[in-house]
Amino acid sequence: MNAPSPERRGPLAGHRVVELSSTIAGPVCARLLADFGADVIKIESHEGDPGRNFGAQIDGVSLYASSMYRNKRAIALDLKTPQGRDIALQLLDKADILVENFRPGVLDRLGLGEEVLRQRNPGLVTVRISGYGQSGPYRDLPGYGAICEAVAGVRHLTGDPDRPPARCALATTDYLTAVYAAFGTVMALYERTRSGIGQMIDVALYESAFSQMEEAVPTYARTGYVPKRQGSRLMNTAPNSLYPTQDGHWVLIAANNDAIFRRLANAMGHPEWATDPRYATQRARGERVEEIDGLVTAWSSQQTADDAVRILMEAEVPTSRVNTIADIFEDQHYRAREMLLKMPHPTLGEVTMTGVVPKLSRTPGEVTKVGSGIGEDTRDVLLNDLGMSEADLTRLEAARAIWCGPSPAESAHAGASQAAFG
Repeated sequence: MNAPSPERRGPLAGHRVVELSSTIAGPVCARLLADFGADVIKIESHEGDPGRNFGAQIDGVSLYASSMYRNKRAIALDLKTPQGRDIALQLLDKADILVENFRPGVLDRLGLGEEVLRQRNPGLVTVRISGYGQSGPYRDLPGYGAICEAVAGVRHLTGDPDRPPARCALATTDYLTAVYAAFGTVMALYERTRSGIGQMIDVALYESAFSQMEEAVPTYARTGYVPKRQGSRLMNTAPNSLYPTQDGHWVLIAANNDAIFRRLANAMGHPEWATDPRYATQRARGERVEEIDGLVTAWSSQQTADDAVRILMEAEVPTSRVNTIADIFEDQHYRAREMLLKMPHPTLGEVTMTGVVPKLSRTPGEVTKVGSGIGEDTRDVLLNDLGMSEADLTRLEAARAIWCGPSPAESAHAGASQAAFG
């Protein structure tokens, strides 16, 4: 454990993370650790993490990267050069955690494999994220979150029953994998306090996705039942779906158990439904999903979305309009819970990003800085963390082993070019 830097607080302050990952799952895992105080040094190539190309760009700045790489220091190395590899090893010698999502075997070929790292730093916790894990017949296959959802059976259950399997418009499997990886990391750090040695965390995207199939596995094993797409419904449960409103919106109503259904029936003006044997129990309603949804639709269609939500909230029935991001920015609860953080940005002036999850009462996480640009912190890390000299940096730059970011003149030219292009 390293001495915590003065600007970093939180339960992981004093722990150093080297991030050798790209796209989403690895960077988000490291971001979670950084949000709670870890000193994360992100290593990427001169070309940058492909994640920097996702989403909207303003003046050449990736808005997504400003959040996904927040609280980190970014350095640019060429790991294929002996000098770049040596710098990475020096950083890993001083690190507590490595987060990487290369395909299995790639880091071994670069001289950064598990055996090498373990010999040099026995306490290192290595977090290895891949499509299919570090073992098994699929280990060498490339895999993104969307592909692994198909492998895990999740995509088969996504969408409407009369249409092809649909895709969620978010990287849900990558984010779920990042949470599992961060959870495994903290468990390994906790165990290290007893043993004094690190271990490898093997996190597979397809397994993270497959973990959501917890109900389907024992059911298929005993009955052979293959679940089908349910659309907006919850399987064998009603009412739990989207319902149209008079003003053209949708509300989601979830009256899963009997007590909530009784409150819903009263709110809709039909208390007798709560004692009708066709509807009184969760199992009975699960056998009449179409009928139940028809009853709720008949009621919701006569209400505006705001009225439906107000009536049902007063009755303590779980409900919500289907929010857009514009709705969320007007929602007072998000502001009260600090889930829309406004952060200063050196180029854009200010960016808004999602808040820290989860919320700890005594040692909360925090966001101290937006994501750095490619190579922005190379000079700081090499000079102050590894004790190199300016002459060393000049020599390494000449060998193309490192990149210290664009000069001020280059940055200004890039911004002007981007503005002209836009």
